[in-house]
Amino acid sequence: LGSGFASDEDALIKLVKKALAASSQVIIDKSLKGWKEVEYEVVRDIKGNCITVCNMENFDPLGIHTGDSIVVAPSQTLSNKEYYKLRAVAIKVVRHLGVVGECNIQYALNPDSEEYCIIEVNARLSRSSALASKATGYPL
Repeated sequence: LGSGFASDEDALIKLVKKALAASSQVIIDKSLKGWKEVEYEVVRDIKGNCITVCNMENFDPLGIHTGDSIVVAPSQTLSNKEYYKLRAVAIKVVRHLGVVGECNIQYALNPDSEEYCIIEVNARLSRSSALASKATGYPL
């Protein structure tokens, strides 16, 4: 009911009118269509020491579920600057949240810039953890 993508202001107004015909509220989000999906597996100990066990990227752009996509570990298309920037952010997030143990952080990364969004933080073992463990040989 009223969901979709708007490529310009006229299309947005049309979608909003359609949505308001069925509901009293509308949520408008920035489209991340076509962005890369990248994940980092981070382990932190009680003293705050962190390691990034692995990073991975989906072969398909954001929007295709990881379970339905090919996942490449380690990532192959990130520049060194992108890799280390996302790694540093992952470590900061894990420390800020006080996670002790394993944590999976998923990003959307604009392939045309260094813009990124954190789309999910799993402060536990996730489905991706098994792949990271197998790809690196590090027991998670």
